[in-house]
Amino acid sequence: MNRREALSSIAAVSGTSLLPVEAAVAKKQPFIYSLNMSTLRGHKLGFRKELEVAAQAGYGSVEIWINTLQDYLKNGGSLKEASAIVKDLGLKVEDAIGFAPWIVDDNTTRGKALEQLKMEMEQLAAIGCTRVAAPPMGATTGEPLDLKKVAGRYRAILELGEKTGVTPHLELWGFSKNLSRVGELLYVAVEASHPSARVLMDVYHLHKGGSGMDSVKDVGKPLVEIFHINDYPKTPPRETITDADRIYAGDGVAPLKELLKNLKNPEKPVILSFEVFNQGYYAQDALLVAKTGLAKMKKVAEGV
Repeated sequence: MNRREALSSIAAVSGTSLLPVEAAVAKKQPFIYSLNMSTLRGHKLGFRKELEVAAQAGYGSVEIWINTLQDYLKNGGSLKEASAIVKDLGLKVEDAIGFAPWIVDDNTTRGKALEQLKMEMEQLAAIGCTRVAAPPMGATTGEPLDLKKVAGRYRAILELGEKTGVTPHLELWGFSKNLSRVGELLYVAVEASHPSARVLMDVYHLHKGGSGMDSVKDVGKPLVEIFHINDYPKTPPRETITDADRIYAGDGVAPLKELLKNLKNPEKPVILSFEVFNQGYYAQDALLVAKTGLAKMKKVAEGV
């Protein structure tokens, strides 16, 4: 009996679906645990192997990187085969990380970005993924953008999401000149005036951008479906800390218990996705890293 058959048998006996969100709702669990493939990016495993490691480590949910999926397709894979791999492993692709510069002022660049995003959304829809990250790619340096214009641009990609079935989640980047603070994120999400507007925050980026963990209390719970969890050490200081300094949840100084209490939504479980870019972890066994990330997330969330 393979993994897919085993999961089907369990579902038949229990009479319930084993999709991560539905299973969490049925058990009244506040969180779903996901693996963001940035965590294994340095291992250079490729699309299929990354998913296999996640499944072996005990995850039911994952966040993929779009360029890894596209590399798989360029090397002879198909969307149908990619979808089958996901299903056979008993996984759900909760979100995808992409970098289309939808936010920029330049009309030509933005037009090409919308074409890129449409293609990526269609690819994601074909493998059952209904979310894509929308970070301020292309606007991390230079002068701050007019947030009212950014809101209009975000609405435009939300409308694209309506057509493709994949919702772009406005992502916080703490190091950026734009969308580095929670207040900016909320302004754009609200002013986009679209029912599908959602925000994607991150422990590291809340710290790096200076908003802090308490700012999550000001974000309406319907806006948060998925959240990037990690931790940061006492040093280096916020001004010089980088992506590579992210560590396992609970291994640093972030007030994660209080953060999770503020994130918890009594109406539906929130997806916690473990995202780090740690060179030390890249040098370790990939399965060990994935398992450790899951165990530490669960430990931090105990009693929340």
